[in-house]
Amino acid sequence: MPQVSQFAPGTPSWVDLGTPDIDGSAAFYSSLFGWEAHKAPEPEAGGYVMFTKDGLTVAGMGPLMQEGQPPAWGTYVTVVDADTTIAAAREAGAQILLEPMDVMDAGRMATLMDTAGAVISIWQPKEHIGAELVNEPGSLCWNELATRDPVAAAAFYDAVFGWQAHTSTFDTPDGERTYTEWHPDSDGGPIGGMIVIDETWPAEMPSHWMTYFAVEDPDATASLAKELGGTVEVEPFDIPPGRMAVLADPSGAYFTVIAMRQDAS
Repeated sequence: MPQVSQFAPGTPSWVDLGTPDIDGSAAFYSSLFGWEAHKAPEPEAGGYVMFTKDGLTVAGMGPLMQEGQPPAWGTYVTVVDADTTIAAAREAGAQILLEPMDVMDAGRMATLMDTAGAVISIWQPKEHIGAELVNEPGSLCWNELATRDPVAAAAFYDAVFGWQAHTSTFDTPDGERTYTEWHPDSDGGPIGGMIVIDETWPAEMPSHWMTYFAVEDPDATASLAKELGGTVEVEPFDIPPGRMAVLADPSGAYFTVIAMRQDAS
């Protein structure tokens, strides 16, 4: 169901944007996706913003916390116990960027860097479960790891979240490609994906987690993003599940938009 009330442990459940321009980013995403921005009134919230669509939370936004930190969308995975998960991540070789901490009454979080350099956060929910609307136009629909070391990534995320890496191949105009889906167990459906950063990518591109938002028309969304001051990093193109484009907001944070085919499984 697009509207959700809880996420199973080990499922990506939230994304938020770190940006140097809160007001400008709020205007951009509100115009692009039809979101409404709501700044938390509590001083301890640090200016955090909740985005809603049709009255349901879809994403968050906050100011950059460290000097030199690039603007970026971050992925959060729901867990039962943040402290236990961070202990497992540390044992698996992660660098812990933010030790577990309480976020008022909303939940408990931590942030880590995996063994290939991709940053991801964990979320132990209390009053805030994560996104209340998913898989609908203007909402989160997929989270994807781009990594230079898929073998190490598969071992790491299995150790931390119990994810199983299922890799398949498909044909493209440029030849055969592989794609990996993350499954919470051997029988569960996919909860995310993984692609390999190979020689066709810029040499300076780090491993990272990419946020996908569903849209009705990626071509129209890409055009609108440019009108709003963003950039189209990868022009709209077709893939087996649908049509997608990679965009960047005016501050330089990357994200992907996708329209799924009606017959895509």
